[in-house]
Amino acid sequence: MRFVSIRIITSDVSRLVEFYERATGVPAIWATEDFAELRTTGGAALAIAGTRTVPLFAPGSARPADNHSAIIEFLVDDVDRVHRNLTGFVTDFVNEPTTMPWGNRSLLFRDPDGNLVNFFTPVTPAAVEKFTHGLSR
Repeated sequence: MRFVSIRIITSDVSRLVEFYERATGVPAIWATEDFAELRTTGGAALAIAGTRTVPLFAPGSARPADNHSAIIEFLVDDVDRVHRNLTGFVTDFVNEPTTMPWGNRSLLFRDPDGNLVNFFTPVTPAAVEKFTHGLSR
């Protein structure tokens, strides 16, 4: 099995796509006005879809701006630099860059729909080793 993407359902696709393009520096690939993807180096994608796509799967199966359990995570080269670059653009930082007990330096914020986003950089030898091997596969 291969993990391919996570999809966010939103009532404003263009706003959320623009946010993630600016926050990540990754250009979106648009399939329709209701669906775009930001494809990352590791092969996974952040898909953003409008509410009109929900009935294609199952009516009422997803609601926009209603996530309270998942965190969307991106591995970045320098989380402190990214924080400086996002200051003034991101309006809802949950925390400043913080080194976590598992060895990642993390920056947590909310996107315009309220989804939690974590940009992180491995900083301990064990964390660096974990993601060096994980990225080479």
